[in-house]
Amino acid sequence: MPLARGGFRTFGVDARFDALVDARAMCSRSAIDVFLWCADLTRHPLPRAFFDVIVVTRYLQRDLFGALADALSPGGVLLYETFTTAQLALGSGPRSPDHLLKPDELRERFGSLQIEFYEEEVVEPEALARLAARRPR
Repeated sequence: MPLARGGFRTFGVDARFDALVDARAMCSRSAIDVFLWCADLTRHPLPRAFFDVIVVTRYLQRDLFGALADALSPGGVLLYETFTTAQLALGSGPRSPDHLLKPDELRERFGSLQIEFYEEEVVEPEALARLAARRPR
């Protein structure tokens, strides 16, 4: 919710209604105004060229990569952070290959965007890939 606190028009999307109920309660307690949308983005796609910033953390659904890039406005920024296959060696966290990025996968999958920053690091207890990329104007 830091973006909303900073005055940005902020949208939260989750397929789980209970997660949005919790988010609404937290925002109400902090007097933060956000728009919440309960949706499965594979069935109800994001609007094209609409968002100035998209933030995805600790979530991986590869079939949404194209939709995320397309939803950025020209010059818009994608910030993405999630677990890599190096997580397997740490003995905690996600275990399924469906939820773990292969080495350099995040950078390759968003190759249509201008990569501003990319790293993969292991700092116990997490192995993460981080990307900041911009849609060309």
